[in-house]
Amino acid sequence: MVISADNKPAAFSKTTELQVGQTSTSSWFSTNWLWNWKPTSLQKLQQAESQLFSYVKCGVEKKFVELKNGSKIWTVMTSKKKSTIPLVMVHGFGGGVGLWVMNYANLSQYRQLYAFDLLGFGQSSRTQFTSKAEMAEEEFVESIEEWRNSLNIESMILLGHSFGGYLSTAYALKYPNRVKSLILADPWGFPERNPTQPRQTPLWIRVLVNLLSPFNPLALVRVAGPLGPGLVKKFRSDFREKFQVLDDEKETQILDYIYHCNAAHPSGEAGFKSISGPLGYAYRPMLNRIGKLDSNIQVTFIYGARSWMDQNSGRMAQSLLPNNHVEVFSIKGAGHHVYADRPQLFHQIIGNILNPQSHDDDVTNQPDDVTNQPDDIINQPDDIISN
Repeated sequence: MVISADNKPAAFSKTTELQVGQTSTSSWFSTNWLWNWKPTSLQKLQQAESQLFSYVKCGVEKKFVELKNGSKIWTVMTSKKKSTIPLVMVHGFGGGVGLWVMNYANLSQYRQLYAFDLLGFGQSSRTQFTSKAEMAEEEFVESIEEWRNSLNIESMILLGHSFGGYLSTAYALKYPNRVKSLILADPWGFPERNPTQPRQTPLWIRVLVNLLSPFNPLALVRVAGPLGPGLVKKFRSDFREKFQVLDDEKETQILDYIYHCNAAHPSGEAGFKSISGPLGYAYRPMLNRIGKLDSNIQVTFIYGARSWMDQNSGRMAQSLLPNNHVEVFSIKGAGHHVYADRPQLFHQIIGNILNPQSHDDDVTNQPDDVTNQPDDIINQPDDIISN
């Protein structure tokens, strides 16, 4: 059951077309007539999301949370669990709350669960981010902190995927007292770029990167106009397999949802572009900073064994955090979207961290219950590699 709030964010226009080119923080839509041909609208995004949530087998409430500057963050929450610290899920680049539909019911068994569209993504306000890496990161982090404060969440377990993992770690570095545990699912932005890589990269890739560098990462989806949905279905057809537990209609809806999330004004994309450097590396790599993480914060890395992300970052973090409890898992058969590729194994790892019977209110007090016997925690040790 889904309970949706009626209030709409100030960043949304009553116009039905989602357009590109708007730089004002007051509107999610552009008035640039050139982009009116895109077959997308706020209503279509909401419809695609609602279709996905019809699969969720637990009660959720959905509402906007308003920040001080008037921006609003689209939020999903499950029913409150007594005396437990909630789990907060932060999606990756180009995603939104709809991508967690296979995870809500299982993970909400243990604790109250929150998920939200990052500022500039999904249904959240499309504010303008600065072009400077450190300041853009700060803007994302502060929006998360304002969101937390507005909901009176005293402390939380942060689960971040990809770009969401990067931002969750940045948040934990600045607000350590608000984070009890950090779960990083195939996180982006940790390794430093190898200075010799440009010479190792094929010439055609370097030329293509230079040609596309002035544009936001998903500009082609918007420039393609009516061909945009087809491009998403062609190049992200893998999502059909990831969400194959859904029926045929909802398999289509996941691709529609991804398209409508990214066909609007690319506010969050621009923020990500400010933070990311050449060839997709972070300007401020997290491995250069994670050593300053509060020693009371437990860290769990969950990688997909087939992912293109650098899994060595998790093992390097272990050496950089000698006083923290750091666990690194790799799930066989899973790629970058590890939470959707093999959700049952993903849930088993996280369930051991969230189980209030084992960890009470402070998951960092009893780390041995989480990591001493990974083969016993996961009944399929051949599929899980624990380092």
